Amino acid sequence: MSKALAMIVHYARPALALALASCLAACGWFSSEKDETYTEQPVEVLYNRALDDLGRQEYKLAAKEFEEVDRQHPYSVWATKAQIMAAFTYYQSNKYDDAIIALDRFIQLHPGHRDIPYAYYLKGLCYYEQISDIGRDQRMTQQALDALSDVAKRFPDSVYARDARLKVELTIDHLAGKEMDIGRYYQRQHQYVGAINRYRTVIERYQTTTHVPEALHRLVESYLSMGVQNEAKETAAVLGHNFPGSDWYQDSYFLITGEGTPAPDEKKGGWFFGIF
Repeated sequence: MSKALAMIVHYARPALALALASCLAACGWFSSEKDETYTEQPVEVLYNRALDDLGRQEYKLAAKEFEEVDRQHPYSVWATKAQIMAAFTYYQSNKYDDAIIALDRFIQLHPGHRDIPYAYYLKGLCYYEQISDIGRDQRMTQQALDALSDVAKRFPDSVYARDARLKVELTIDHLAGKEMDIGRYYQRQHQYVGAINRYRTVIERYQTTTHVPEALHRLVESYLSMGVQNEAKETAAVLGHNFPGSDWYQDSYFLITGEGTPAPDEKKGGWFFGIF
């Protein structure tokens, strides 16, 4: 304890002395350890070190160093690059929430930057990589759909637009699969109205997906289970017209007629063709 501190404690009242000593100790008077000193380093050194760590897949360290570039040299060209690289590093290490935060900041600070299309695309990928199976909540799937659709709309001529559109289609198919899963559950529980509503959602909202033939067939099943013959026949006709070679059409035709699907020339005068 220094002489000055000893004198202060000695002449203070006991309670005050104890409180003062505790406060000064907390402030580091009694600590023998030296505080870490801040050392500014050249921006090129920091950035290249971060790249090296990224190459070695030391993602946690690389992200910290890219952020250090931005912290020490916030107005440099390297800082802007470091922001997008930090987001990419978080994405590579599956820290999607951190990546999205970094990307939102980059988009807000640099709306006209040449890497803005990539920032939007990478944000979409962060949501896309978190899509869960159809048995779970699909909130992340919807966010992926919104983000990737945004890329295709904002930057239709960019190198990322094509992959974004492809992933949009896959995401839509996934959402349709979720509706089908719920519809099949309702159908198994004999809650046919709920099942019909789900199947109709697939047909009307996700009509370009691979789930439409099955949705039509499940509608036929549900209508028949409810004893609604006309709706079942009309739905089967639509299925036969749009997907004549599918297994779902053959199953629906058998449910309605008790027979296998006829040859093409026999169908021309049949009731399926007439109904449609």
